[in-house]
Amino acid sequence: MAVLSGLLAASPASAAPHNRPQGQGGKGKCQLAGAAYLTTNGEANFVVSLGVEKNGMLSKGKMVATGGCGSASIDGSTKEPAKADPLVSQSALTVAGKSLFAVNAGTNDVSMFSIDDADPTKLVMVGMPAKVPGEFLNTVAASAKHKIVCAAATGAVAGVSCASFDETNGVGAMDALRPIDLGQTTPPVGPTNTVSQVLFSEDQNTLFAIVKGDPATPGKTGFIAAFPVTAAQGNTAASVSAQGKQSSPADTLVLFGSTTLPGSSDIFATDASFGAAVLSVAADGTTTTKNRGVVDGQAASCWAAFSPATKTAFIADVGVNRLVEMSVQDASIVRELDLSANKQSGMIDLKALGGMVYALAPGNNETAPAVVVVDAKGGKQVQVMDLGALGVTGRVQGMAVLGL
Repeated sequence: MAVLSGLLAASPASAAPHNRPQGQGGKGKCQLAGAAYLTTNGEANFVVSLGVEKNGMLSKGKMVATGGCGSASIDGSTKEPAKADPLVSQSALTVAGKSLFAVNAGTNDVSMFSIDDADPTKLVMVGMPAKVPGEFLNTVAASAKHKIVCAAATGAVAGVSCASFDETNGVGAMDALRPIDLGQTTPPVGPTNTVSQVLFSEDQNTLFAIVKGDPATPGKTGFIAAFPVTAAQGNTAASVSAQGKQSSPADTLVLFGSTTLPGSSDIFATDASFGAAVLSVAADGTTTTKNRGVVDGQAASCWAAFSPATKTAFIADVGVNRLVEMSVQDASIVRELDLSANKQSGMIDLKALGGMVYALAPGNNETAPAVVVVDAKGGKQVQVMDLGALGVTGRVQGMAVLGL
């Protein structure tokens, strides 16, 4: 597990040219097919919104303050603040309908924004950031169907808290924490023994919380907790159960990022100790391992996205500069996409939209943070959107997309 303990300290690489297209983002709905969003996770946190052109390329966008602060976990191998993926998570922000939600790890709150109908790069905060009764928020999920947002904390006070939201008033009062016994500090020491992600099932009737195990510590087994969602009835808002079904799928150790699969109750999840797995979810929320795929040469496979164009999953590794495309039926490797030409150290959070995959690169000592755009079917890099000019640093986190 030596690789895991050092996965957040990506090695420097030589400088590389960056494609900086001068697109027409932000000038009207006719110019854009959607937007991509990420957070700076700085001392003052900002959401960066980039336009997605009709050809899938990114164009210049905007930045808006979340009203909160970011933070950084402690790298277990160096005992210093993590240099990349400081939130040790997937989904530091998420989109539900025409609303965007972002976590503020340093102030333990969730910010909500409305997305402009004509210009998806234009965000307006709705209400005030909602305080969560936990420490070091690192991942957020939202359901447009049930009008619920949930965030997970992975510090000394860890767990999952949820609230209703509406487009006029924003996020309501977050409910009591569904505790997760990690025995962590604030900030947490990672990447192992931390919450990885919260996400809603494909039908939005279950909330999943994914927790990494720590193979080096007896009793610290990773697991997935499934919390049923009760739909709204009359004047009673929808709610997430306070009790979840916890299970540890066989032959998994460090479950990290995941994605739901259209038309299925299955989950495709990465595991930083070996690669990725297709997990089956029973009616009671129990998750079991359906198929398992080993990724040779990985540092740590941690983030996953499902591509509607290829009907496959793509996974990213902060320590190896490539994307690995995998089957969502049996987790077998379809192909490996070498991205070394961009001179990054690796990719973190990623999302697919249309025919493209948008992967966030945190940068290294010689290259600035960037969003790498990959043609999913063609299997090749088509753009590198440099984020350095925006003042984005290696603390950058998350990836969310919206298609119009």
